[in-house]
Amino acid sequence: QVQFVESGGGLVQPGGSLSLSCVVSGNFESINTMRWYRQYLGYQRELVASITYGGSTNYADSVKGRFTISRDNVRNTVYLQMNNLKPEDTAVYYCNADILINRILTNYWGQGTQVTVSS
Repeated sequence: QVQFVESGGGLVQPGGSLSLSCVVSGNFESINTMRWYRQYLGYQRELVASITYGGSTNYADSVKGRFTISRDNVRNTVYLQMNNLKPEDTAVYYCNADILINRILTNYWGQGTQVTVSS
């Protein structure tokens, strides 16, 4: 089985920063692309950022220049550094990854962590 442990969410004032992390553990051969999604109350999840095993990144337009995704392939961890946070960044943030198990690539989700940006 695969387990995700997300951490780093919380309450921050507008203009502040938070850093999310997601540690993946279990029995698998490798982790391919890792992603962060977010979900506003009552809306579908949206992709915030992604990073390939080799480190290529993509970002939603709404977070470009403010958020940075990175990963540690030894620790099977993905990070999301969020700067200059805005109230509209308030959402539940989910870690997501494509994981190779028995030569089959399967997509997995973390449990989510709440980020609230408010004064």
